Amino acid sequence: MTKKKKTDVNAPKVSTQNYYDLKKDAVERLVNADKKTYPKTKVDPGKEYRSGALSKIPAWVKALFIKFWFNGAVCFFIFWGLGLYITDILDMIVVIGIVHGVITDILVNNAFRFFETYTGENSKWMMFPQKKYWTFIANIIYSSIVLYIVVWLYNVINEIANMARGTQGEIVLGVEPILFGIFFLIIDLCFIGMKRLIIKIIADAKQKNGMK
Repeated sequence: MTKKKKTDVNAPKVSTQNYYDLKKDAVERLVNADKKTYPKTKVDPGKEYRSGALSKIPAWVKALFIKFWFNGAVCFFIFWGLGLYITDILDMIVVIGIVHGVITDILVNNAFRFFETYTGENSKWMMFPQKKYWTFIANIIYSSIVLYIVVWLYNVINEIANMARGTQGEIVLGVEPILFGIFFLIIDLCFIGMKRLIIKIIADAKQKNGMK
């Protein structure tokens, strides 16, 4: 003979509707568990490079060094590295102009933006501080113009040296990374200085016309 299961008359009764609601709430909590949002932490990747010993170096020193180093690197890897393969001087000038423009747009200008403590701090060191698609072509054209003047400067120096020595057609001053980097830097700064001067003149003229 089987024993009948005793029921507790004092136990709270759970209706079918309440049981369904409990199950539904449990499923919703499980589904929405991965949708919980967490506050995003803002991390500045350049903060550690702008602190410590580097922060004590003046911004203009870092800017000039970056420009000079990349100028010399282009001369070292392209002019010296490909000199045996690109024998025509005009072809070499075209290649160097393109490579230097690409490096300026992709590496040099982005390095300036990376080391900025606020937006636009290093814009004064860039010919085209805008981060646009057209600056890629503009930097190639600009680098080619500066390179042409650098080549002309080398030719003038060698001509003067030949005249002083009484020789003709000798290469007294050859192309090497350090002096090439300095020449390119000086001419680049001259163009940037002229651009800033023109912008200042236009801004002053607009301000005066606005005051009248």
